[in-house]
Amino acid sequence: MQPDPDIARAEAETVPPQGRKLLVKSYGCQMNAYDAARMADVLAPEGFVETSDVEDADLVVLNTCHIREKASDKVFSELGKLRVLKEARKAEGKALQIAVAGCVAQAEGAEILRKQRAVDLVVGPQSYHRLPEMLRQAAHGPVIDTEFPVEDKFDHLTEPSEEKIRQRGVSSFLTVQEGCDKFCSFCVVPYTRGAETSRDVGKIVAEAEHLARSGVREITLLGQNVNGYHGIGEDGGDWSLARLIERLAGIGGLARLRYMTSHPNDMAEDLIRAHRELPSLMPFLHLPVQSGSDRILDAMNRKHKADDYLRLVERIRVARPDIALSSDFIVGFPGETEEDFKATLALAHEVGFASTFFFKYSARAGTPGAELDDQISEEVKSERLARLSEVVEAQRHAFNASMVGRRIEVLFEKAGRRPGQIAGKSPYLQPVQVDGPDALIGETALVDIVDCGTNSLFGRLVAGASPAFRAGEEV
Repeated sequence: MQPDPDIARAEAETVPPQGRKLLVKSYGCQMNAYDAARMADVLAPEGFVETSDVEDADLVVLNTCHIREKASDKVFSELGKLRVLKEARKAEGKALQIAVAGCVAQAEGAEILRKQRAVDLVVGPQSYHRLPEMLRQAAHGPVIDTEFPVEDKFDHLTEPSEEKIRQRGVSSFLTVQEGCDKFCSFCVVPYTRGAETSRDVGKIVAEAEHLARSGVREITLLGQNVNGYHGIGEDGGDWSLARLIERLAGIGGLARLRYMTSHPNDMAEDLIRAHRELPSLMPFLHLPVQSGSDRILDAMNRKHKADDYLRLVERIRVARPDIALSSDFIVGFPGETEEDFKATLALAHEVGFASTFFFKYSARAGTPGAELDDQISEEVKSERLARLSEVVEAQRHAFNASMVGRRIEVLFEKAGRRPGQIAGKSPYLQPVQVDGPDALIGETALVDIVDCGTNSLFGRLVAGASPAFRAGEEV
């Protein structure tokens, strides 16, 4: 059922009740986290105030991920719990609205309502700017909107207040590109997020400047294929991601820039050069390879070979010798032999990753990979995943240990776990904890790393050293 414009207009004439509580629960990627925040911004003028307690919520939005089967299963498990809560609320004469958003909503649409009748509305990732009118219509019956609208949703999103941005912290995501044209045979993104589109540079700059004025010191640029970015520049020309980053690096108040997720085939020379020339572009790059076997890469429709990836890594490290790399791996893709898997292990050994995400292949309905013969058994997938984990986790621990004895800049983001402690991030995305004053939150300062744990680094502020960056200064 698509939104009825007549109902929407009639409902819009009413004044929305104030003080309703909203809980947005987000699954999956960083772009979902960005979308979750923007949903809250869209609903704020409707009187919704965010809460982290589901028992307190008047509206629960599950912002879903469809990349792996287990993520989808978690959503329906959560919906079952919400149905019980909704029935209990109804018995008390109270209401609870339930929305499913994101990529599962886009992929399954009306099937969600068939499986779980407690759901009031289903909205895809390109249509959540319509949430206010959809919620009003949902009072008259379930609503579904999984169309790819002609209008740009970013033109209709509500700008968050400076106070709200400050509450969210000194690091922020900013979506610059959506969708993907690569059609990797294991991936649903082209079907749930659509074709590649890039936002105009001017709109990105305006959003980044607003974030910086509100206290954000680090921005991570997001896209399903972010280094494939090609947006209309401020001069009317076609700008690459590298040129966009160079423009953002000139915004006063921003200390750090990052971007993810990238495809190896779109790692252009100007972007590699930007890592050498722009101090605010952090020396950390997430560059998924997925497999070390050319045969499996071809079956995945990745359009690059293992050696292409290795030579690319060489060029990146020549430009920025201190850069740290992370990657994605899928094990147990259909037809993967022991020899194919050993090629993956060999590539991981040769590159040496600072961190890695690794998964068992999960067949997603509608993707070419799901139709391939020679599906690998769960037993074999699990055994190979354990072997890969041993290699890449050892690399991660070794990289963290290599920080001990080094002096690095840390961007402090929040108070630590105990009194007198503050916590931040290294240039390589590692959590860092030190004893220091809360006044350093929002600034970078030099830290001597003295120890490392399983996931965090522990350091000591450099005595007598001024902060490397103070809030409000030009980068």
